[in-house]
Amino acid sequence: MGIIIGIDVGISTTKIVGLKDGTVVSPIRITAADPITSLYGAFGKYLHDNHIDLRDVEQVMLTGVGAGYVEGNIYDLPTAHTDEFLADGLGARFESGVQKAIVVSMGTGTSFVQCNGDDIRHIGGIGIGGGTLQGLSRVMLDTRDWKQIQSLAMKGDISNINLSIGDISSHPLPGLPMNATASLFSKAQYDAPKEDIALGIIVMVLQTIGSAAILSALNSGIKDFVLIGNLTLLPQCKEIYPVLEKLYGVHFHIPKYAEFCTAIGAALSYHKI
Repeated sequence: MGIIIGIDVGISTTKIVGLKDGTVVSPIRITAADPITSLYGAFGKYLHDNHIDLRDVEQVMLTGVGAGYVEGNIYDLPTAHTDEFLADGLGARFESGVQKAIVVSMGTGTSFVQCNGDDIRHIGGIGIGGGTLQGLSRVMLDTRDWKQIQSLAMKGDISNINLSIGDISSHPLPGLPMNATASLFSKAQYDAPKEDIALGIIVMVLQTIGSAAILSALNSGIKDFVLIGNLTLLPQCKEIYPVLEKLYGVHFHIPKYAEFCTAIGAALSYHKI
């Protein structure tokens, strides 16, 4: 049995993985000026780096917003498209091992996919994600460079940006500890350091996504959330989501290959077509 190639095609970034005998093989990502260049660049590099011959590829599965630009087969290999939300669910379930959860796909915006075993369905989303982070950083920090934004944020002090319960009350409120956020960016001053602003933007995006995810699970009985997408790479995830876990009695999972879950799910969907 050959290798199944799963490809998540974005507008400028493509993620690609191989699935061989139920094992994920060497996921990579490639950024280019357009989806076609990104796709073929990623595909060629993946085959080269992993010493894979075209004859070893059994199937190519495409998903993502950029997949619509791709018609026909890739390098004359059997090629098919799959629904992105199905791929999100399959990849997150495979990587996390959690069968009943809300998959939180943190891309340019954020989508929520409810998984209950083989019942995988898109239930909504919010227009806040990596695109929000980059856009606000361009306006407020004069940069869109991820590394620079993260470097600034590591030196920031969130207490100079966000209003906490402790800032407005002398004692904890019911269910809300003193360090809980009362209002995002309420304490920000016009001359706030870029380091504080960078941290404030990241915290705002991640905290809003987490809160929206929890609200999306109301009345469902679901307490597990699987985070996937590029934003899972932000170190602040390890600080923000444990706080939300404690506050709301839920659990956030970040799988090993969280960034590549959609591509993994695309490969997994081959057996469902």
